[in-house]
Amino acid sequence: MASLGTRSSTALIIQKYQFAFQKKFGQNFLIDQNILDKIVESADLTEKDCVLEIGPGIGTMTQRLAEEAGEVIAVEIDRNLIPILKDTLSPYENVTIINDDILKVDLAGLVQERNGGRPIKVVANLPYYITTPIIMALFEKHVPLQSVTVMVQKEVADRMQVGPGTKDYGALSLAVQYYSRPEIITRVPASCFMPSPNVDSTVIRLTRYEEPPVAVRDEEWLFAVIRASFNQRRKTLANGLANAAGLGLGRQQVEEVLTEMGLSRTMRGEALTLEQFADLSNRLMQ
Repeated sequence: MASLGTRSSTALIIQKYQFAFQKKFGQNFLIDQNILDKIVESADLTEKDCVLEIGPGIGTMTQRLAEEAGEVIAVEIDRNLIPILKDTLSPYENVTIINDDILKVDLAGLVQERNGGRPIKVVANLPYYITTPIIMALFEKHVPLQSVTVMVQKEVADRMQVGPGTKDYGALSLAVQYYSRPEIITRVPASCFMPSPNVDSTVIRLTRYEEPPVAVRDEEWLFAVIRASFNQRRKTLANGLANAAGLGLGRQQVEEVLTEMGLSRTMRGEALTLEQFADLSNRLMQ
């Protein structure tokens, strides 16, 4: 079957099935062969790999993944795309199509079932509207992963790999950098999609750490502290943590710990490094 990674071949499939794009699913199909090549190459696949693709669309990237990897699991939420996928992926016996919401799938169980619990690689053109929940679910649910190579909105990719003191720095930056090493692969203009989104995209690869770069007493507590620190960015760190429901922290307590760490009592969360957040959360843990 001819590659789907062009405007003409994508248009033919859409016409054949009278497919209507669903805005609620954030559907933008990749129509640039060069970008497709870069994504698949950067995922560094072998025939021993099991790949999870999220939102395969009409199967454009799925075809390429099936040619490079041993097994591909494609999870698609839109049931109207399932007949198309069964058509475009019919030549590939190593592809499993699952019609479900990725955020409701037992991913750890799926990896156990399909890959014996061994780490998988995630490759996807992620829907913009749920990019962050998907990334966080993959990491926080401890899905066995080697790497995550995804196309995301440019500003989200920027947030994933920036450091303290920038406007893009926040809870997502810290979570991604706690679990993985982020690397920008390439920028992707809106014209590479059908239909064209309103923003440009970025391909980013997150290589999972075997062990996080910082030691914490409790991972959940660390991220509760981090989220509270950025919920009210204009407030000082001490006030933000003291106002956070469920943490049970007082402003004076936080200020005393900051002083112990050699930090200003009036500093904001956006100034702290991952290492400092780890130290702070360890000291504040009840």
